[in-house]
Amino acid sequence: MGLREVVIHAWSWLNYKPIYSDQLGMPNRRAFPESVAMWVPAEDEKRLAAYKLLAAYDQNQAAELAAVGGDIHARDRREFGDPSMLIDTVMAHVLGREQTITVPGAEHEGSDTADAETAMAARVQELLRDWAESEQLPMRLQQAERKAVSLGDGVYRLAWDRDKNRPTLRVHDPGFYFPVLGEDDDGGEFPTRVHFAWELPEDAKRGLKARIRRITYELDWIRPATASGVDQAGRAVRAPLPVDVPEDALDTEPPPPLGRGDMFDPGSGAISRMYAWNDRPSFVTCYLTDATWNLGDIKGPCDVDSLPLEVATFATRGDGEVLDHLDLLLDFIPVVHLPNTVPSAEERWGQSSLAKVLQVLDELAGSDTDSARASATTGSPMVGIWGKAATSNHAQDVAPGQVWTLGEGGGMIAVDTSKNLAELRAHVNDQRDRVATVARIPAVALGTMDPSKVPSGYALQLSLGPLDSLVSSMRLARDHKYALLLKMVQRLYLAGQHPDWAGIQPQPAKLTFGAYTPTDKQSVLDQVALGREKKVLSLETCVRMLMDAGFPIEDAQTEIELIESRSFDDAKTLADATGDSTAVGDYLGLDLNPDPTPPPVVFPGIPGAQTAGDAQAAATADAAANPADAATSTNTATGQDRGNAQ
Repeated sequence: MGLREVVIHAWSWLNYKPIYSDQLGMPNRRAFPESVAMWVPAEDEKRLAAYKLLAAYDQNQAAELAAVGGDIHARDRREFGDPSMLIDTVMAHVLGREQTITVPGAEHEGSDTADAETAMAARVQELLRDWAESEQLPMRLQQAERKAVSLGDGVYRLAWDRDKNRPTLRVHDPGFYFPVLGEDDDGGEFPTRVHFAWELPEDAKRGLKARIRRITYELDWIRPATASGVDQAGRAVRAPLPVDVPEDALDTEPPPPLGRGDMFDPGSGAISRMYAWNDRPSFVTCYLTDATWNLGDIKGPCDVDSLPLEVATFATRGDGEVLDHLDLLLDFIPVVHLPNTVPSAEERWGQSSLAKVLQVLDELAGSDTDSARASATTGSPMVGIWGKAATSNHAQDVAPGQVWTLGEGGGMIAVDTSKNLAELRAHVNDQRDRVATVARIPAVALGTMDPSKVPSGYALQLSLGPLDSLVSSMRLARDHKYALLLKMVQRLYLAGQHPDWAGIQPQPAKLTFGAYTPTDKQSVLDQVALGREKKVLSLETCVRMLMDAGFPIEDAQTEIELIESRSFDDAKTLADATGDSTAVGDYLGLDLNPDPTPPPVVFPGIPGAQTAGDAQAAATADAAANPADAATSTNTATGQDRGNAQ
């Protein structure tokens, strides 16, 4: 009967696009040739086409892509960057003003309750922050988050760099990311094999044909140790190491060659390994393969996961290791997939922030186009004339200062389209409000509202309610991913045996995002002062409120100590209440305990003279040792005193 089947899936919100979905529900081959390539799995075709379409909106090229799909009027459409502005705004609010790596327990460092666990947390926090600064983590966050917000997904890839002696972090386009998921795998589970694959165009100058490059990470059982070598065709491959068998053990099966730290169980035939971050042996490891195929060498039906390795060329690392199932000495895949939103049940892909407002953005682009046309007729109006001059063969041009002679019965009229232009501009503003409403980005967050029109701070806070729920949901989708990334960084440092990480135990670190809403600093300062004066807010809470409002406070504990060192009225109250000068000194950061031994008295004007205390002590000691000398000395001193008196 020709009934059309309606299928709702993660990308069906783009079905209204003629270039995205044809009658069979497949992407247009002219507009999206990459998504229908021979090696792309069928379940990824719509995803790759959606990524390209969303990227076109971000780059103001949606009309150009529509023209490739057959829309002859698409190139006349105006695109003024509204999708890009929306993406930048959402990304800025999700990331906040700053991003900070924190380890629970490190905030107690230096306090009276600090212990070995606190010291370890503070040490790991310091090392992770040093790594973030060296690896330019804020820039990597900007790169990945823009991919996630605009396309719906972002991908991080970690690797140990021997030259830099630290883990390196790279951001990949999600269109290159192909995880291998089983039918029974849940969307929230980690895949055991992932691919990064893309096509390389033909390079005639270098004599290179069109190729496919694929980087594969795979978790598998620990195998016997291998080394770099070549096969019979001269390809660089990895081959098993030879086994030396003693002459007295020729009749027994030799054990397989083992890597450093590996253990072989003859009973089960399994190889295990103790990783620095585990408390029991593990039987799995991660293998890395970097291979390239010529498109002409691929025969028969296959996809990115089943490309034939026998015709592949394997890459060689800088240290000479062939990347053909190279053992990375890790029990995890160092790849983190970052969804923009919390995936639906049994799904793993996020949704772009443009998804819900894409049709409104199309209407907005159409209204902008109509406004541009109407403004042209308003600035250069259409004029109608009649009379003898109107019937002449000379073209009439409208120009300033031009005079027309129309003759008897002639006249002219100008068509006024300014009213239409005003209506179109009002319609554009209505559509922008619709975009802000549907995307949950209020006008005050977009920067299009006049601050003087905000009645009060409470009204401003109410208007930011939709934005608060949006950012909370998006940050929820990211919290676990960034905690996983920081866990991988710690494990890579331990696997690389960095000297600064010797004896370190991995800690549960997290990435904390800063404030994103505009705040009235004067209002917050008044609240803090009043709460502190009325004794309803602690000093710690007040400092935290000031930091959230954007005041230049780098460390809360240091700021509290500075405030207390100048609070002399509070110190006096503490002294009256406790009578303990030690407690008052600790509060002010001063040493108020007097020295129990008074300072010695030095006689002025007598070079080399002893102090009174030293002279008295010496006289007492001599008197005890020689009583006769002491009596003579006393009489002599008495006579001298009498002479001085006379």
